[in-house]
This record gives sequence, structure tokens and C-alpha cells, in this order.
Amino acid sequence: MPTATTVVVGAGQAGLAVGYHLARRRQEFVILDAASSIGAAWRNRWDSLRLFTPAGFTHLPGLAFPAARSELPGKDAVAAYLASYAERFALPVELDTPVRSVRRHGDGFVVVAGARRYRTRNVVLASGAHAAAVVPAFAEQLDPVIVQVHSSSYRRAAQLPAGTVLVVGAGNSGAEISLDLAADRTVHLAGRDVGHVPNLGTWTYSVMQRLGAVGAALSQRGLRGGADPLGRIKPGQLEAAGIRRRPRVDGVRDGVPLLSDASIVDADAIVWCTGSRPDYTWLDLDVLDEHGRLKHTRGVVPGEPGLYAVGLPYQRSSTSHLLGGVGADADYIVDQICRDPPRRPRAPAR
Repeated sequence: MPTATTVVVGAGQAGLAVGYHLARRRQEFVILDAASSIGAAWRNRWDSLRLFTPAGFTHLPGLAFPAARSELPGKDAVAAYLASYAERFALPVELDTPVRSVRRHGDGFVVVAGARRYRTRNVVLASGAHAAAVVPAFAEQLDPVIVQVHSSSYRRAAQLPAGTVLVVGAGNSGAEISLDLAADRTVHLAGRDVGHVPNLGTWTYSVMQRLGAVGAALSQRGLRGGADPLGRIKPGQLEAAGIRRRPRVDGVRDGVPLLSDASIVDADAIVWCTGSRPDYTWLDLDVLDEHGRLKHTRGVVPGEPGLYAVGLPYQRSSTSHLLGGVGADADYIVDQICRDPPRRPRAPAR
């Protein structure tokens, strides 16, 4: 059974940032990921996706993003950057290695991944907060002739029939996908206005990060629609594209979507931009709340020494879940890991 002082679950931006800081402190670690390539989560998103954070902020520690500071990188450029980052710092990433179980044993953990079992003192959860799509239960009541796609499966307009598309959820994904569809579809965007990120130029997100926990608390309290404010989309841009704003979808009437104002939308297709949640079904530890969310304080899981997380929304700042924000949180978590001298975990009972 292989051993590592720290096992990092996930080789996305959060996991790679953790790996960078562990390597700088000469820690023994391995990064496990279910995908067959680094950056796969970005490559598998819709074709026109661009970040709403500029390249000057969008980078991991130790390596600038290869673009002008004000440029908004596309998804494939982000995927290529992450792959080059892992190669540049020779991070020990094990691909095609899905984690199936993490359980406590003595003063450490046993991690079952693929066909292997790892003994480890620490586990860092960096698998992201968006692993499982969320769709309202009433979606099953819709007329089966209506094509339904979640934002995580949307790639391009050609997936959907011609005609009217209802995009449900007015956060960043909903707004971006609505614009992608508006060129040759009639688009209705349903959901509350989430507002816009204030424009402070290339310093916008750096300022948000420096506000730390206070800024995160204020941001969460001020969210209008429960989603992050729009970043790349500017005020008036959706309306200028001919996108019709509608109130939230409350249910179904006669097989078609029913809105909160009692009106209906006779849609040919629906794109659910209704969010996603973490998938911790493989975590054999009592660390989740009643909604399946990880219970933690700034990424440190109470009651489970050695269990940490990086990359969760509002973990330590309002940028904790962004590519340019995970580095500071990773540094903080690695500091916690390095506080005590490593202890070799006891071998599991046979």
C-alpha cells in the first residue's frame, strides 16, 4: 500500500495550487484525479466560454497567465495553462484515478482510489463545488417534447432545436449561455437579477481578495439572486441582444414552464443554469451538513484532524473559488498542514 504525507483529491486549479505550496515546503504528497488529462473540466464546458476575471488576476502562484493583463481568457486557454502549470512544477499528479473512499484510520486516513489504497496523514479536498448538476424536481413534469439541458452539458447552440429557448438561472452561466443562443434563437432568461461586479479595472478582483473574510461575508449577504454577480456581462448587454428577462420558474402547468407571475413560456428547449453541488458520496466521514455541504472553518474541517478543503466558494474571501483566488487559500491550508511535524500514519488493520 503506497503512503504519502498528504493526498490531494482533485487536479484542478485548487489541487494544483495546493501541490505548488506543498512542493515549496518539501512535503511528500500526491494529487489524484479521475480525469484522463489536466484541465478536462475546462475543456468540457461550452465552446464560447470566457472567464470574467482578467488574465492579470487569473493565475496560480508562481506562473503568470500567458496573455495581456486585461484579456479575458477562453476555456481552452485555461485548460492549457493548467496543464503547463503541472508540468512546469513537476507536480505528482495521478490521472485516471477516481477516489472511491476516504475513511479515518488511527491518526490518519486510508484513501481508496482506482485500484490503489493510500495511507496518509492529511487529505485535502480540492474536487470542486460543482460536481453534481442541480435541476428542480418539477423538471420531470415538463412535456417530453421540450429538450432539456443542464449548463454543465451545454456546448453550443446546435444542441438545441430552432425556436424559443428558456434559460433558467440569471447568474454568470445563464447570462453567458443566453448571449451564446441569442444570435439565432428567441431567448427568455428567467431568474432574479444578480447585479454586476463593480468595475475597478484590472484591480477589481485583487481588491475583492484583499477584503478577505469580511468581503466574503458582505458579498454573500448582498447576493440578490443567490448567485455571484455578473462579471464579464455589462449592464444592458443582455437587453441589447434581444434577450427577454422573465421572473423565476416556479413549476409546470400543462407540461410547460410556469413563472412566478403566473405566466407560461412555450419553449422548445430549456437550459437549466440552476447551479451544482459538490459530490462527497465517496467521503466516509461525518463532516457534511443536512444539505450535503462540507462543514469547515476557512477550509479546516473541525473534528477531523488532517482533513482540509481548498476551492470552495467564499472559503476565505469572495474570490476563493476563482482561479486567481485559490492560491492564497492553498497557502493558508498548507501552513496548517505544516504546523506539526509529519507523523507516519499507522497501517490499517488487516
